[in-house]
Amino acid sequence: MKKSIIAALIIGAPALAAHAQSAFDAYSIGRNDLRGTARFMSMGGAFTALGGDLSTLNQNPGGIGVYRSSEIGGTLDINMQSANSEIFGYSNKINQTKVNANNIGYIGTVSLSSETMPYFNWGFSYSRAASFDRHYGGSLGELSGSLTNYVADFTTYDGYKPNELISSNKDYNPYLDSSAPWMSIMMYNAYGINSSAATSSAYQGLWDNDATGTGWYEVQEKGHVDEYAIDFGGNIMNTVYWGIGFGITDVEYKSNTFYGESLNDARVTGFDANGNPVGYTSGNADFDIQNVKHIYGNGFNFKAGLIIKPINEFRVGIAVHTPTYYSLTYEGWGRMNYQYSADGYPGGKPLAGYEDTDYGYSDYFDWKCRTPWRLMVGAAGVIGGRGILSVDYEYRPMQSLNVKNADSYEITAVNDDINTYFRASNIIRVGGEFRVTPQFSLRAGYVYESSPVTQEGMNGYRTDGGYNIPVAYYTSGPDDTETQPSVTLNKSTQYITCGIGYRYKNFYADAAFVHRYNRSRYQAYTNYTELMPDADGNTCDVWAPSASIAQNNNSIVLSIGFKF
Repeated sequence: MKKSIIAALIIGAPALAAHAQSAFDAYSIGRNDLRGTARFMSMGGAFTALGGDLSTLNQNPGGIGVYRSSEIGGTLDINMQSANSEIFGYSNKINQTKVNANNIGYIGTVSLSSETMPYFNWGFSYSRAASFDRHYGGSLGELSGSLTNYVADFTTYDGYKPNELISSNKDYNPYLDSSAPWMSIMMYNAYGINSSAATSSAYQGLWDNDATGTGWYEVQEKGHVDEYAIDFGGNIMNTVYWGIGFGITDVEYKSNTFYGESLNDARVTGFDANGNPVGYTSGNADFDIQNVKHIYGNGFNFKAGLIIKPINEFRVGIAVHTPTYYSLTYEGWGRMNYQYSADGYPGGKPLAGYEDTDYGYSDYFDWKCRTPWRLMVGAAGVIGGRGILSVDYEYRPMQSLNVKNADSYEITAVNDDINTYFRASNIIRVGGEFRVTPQFSLRAGYVYESSPVTQEGMNGYRTDGGYNIPVAYYTSGPDDTETQPSVTLNKSTQYITCGIGYRYKNFYADAAFVHRYNRSRYQAYTNYTELMPDADGNTCDVWAPSASIAQNNNSIVLSIGFKF
């Protein structure tokens, strides 16, 4: 079912519940990995000033001007992933292996028989710009609060009555007929939040002062950003190499996330004399929330670049990428599974079941995203006629991400979040190659990419007057219909690479080994300051459970090709 994105709904959303397409979804779409041919990856992608490789069609189009003969080639990537979740001594490792085609390309050359412009070249390629494949999860240890209390707090603050949330009336669908957040509706019907009376809009979550319990989570992500590049370039007096390019991108992102709590001495729903759920009692609670998300769409961008060779032993390069302009579609749904038990329950049986958002139908809406522009500069030198050393710097201002609705109106709330949570990412790439014999070459590289997340965003709080004040992560979508409260925040990323190359006449074969290391922080839901005071008029800051994720990816990359 389709739901339009209306500015009034965004403005009227709850103060703490998320109220715009997530800034973190936009970030996922806007990032890039180290991907390309085996030679490109084995040298850390430091090719801004080098060119002469199929991967330059996606990096510096000026690299196409270096070619003096045509080329066709393809690349296979075997990626072995390991993600380890850690918190307070709890550790859980999940491994998986993926196989992808990284790059397939062709470059054609035409000799113009001119001293001013000896060659005009063109090319096209398919390249995997980013992979979303990731699987991690584990224990969150001992809890000090519950997601249900967060939902109860903002549901009470917004004043929704139980009859607005109840889904048992066949003639009334609260997911469509009310303005309440879907998280509130789902939790109420799964007894995660309860009201003392049918007419009361004061809700309580499962956690009270005597409660204890543990939490767990699991995240399964898969998908990609693929780019189809068309480039044109040339050579001016064998000194200046130029190129322009047009890219068409294809996005496919899927996630399946779980968050669960197991609580003792919890505030669970009670039963009246007729066996109807009402009020509260003390008991045990187990629940988990599953969320399925699917984002897909297409985009386009432009690139331009130069490589200047003042002398044969030295080159400098520069490339600029415009933002990629995406038209995207979101589909998603959530489910809460639950089981509660307490003394005095009818027949001694637990209260168990599940609640689907909108009875299992997917929420659906269109949106637009503009990724950051990219600036790359590089320098490369030839050493002793047999070695190459190349260094690149890339500036990627992630805070310039921009999100709009289907009618091209800015979603101000999410763009404000982007400015709060994200900053520019600085990337350094270093690569080297040494020709051992005319046929064999050895290569190595290193990449450092700074975290695109601000310190405030990474910590989940800001400091004011010596006090740590929670900041909210908004994740519930443009119509308050998303029920995935968690976020994963990436810290810096490093690559260590090496490889070998073989040339025989017009044939080449390259192999690379790429090690990628990244740490991230998973947070189950937003930190928050309670909206509703207790009986004494006090509120407190609540800190959500989180875990540290260490991800190690090892890839074996193989490329073959022909020059003719």
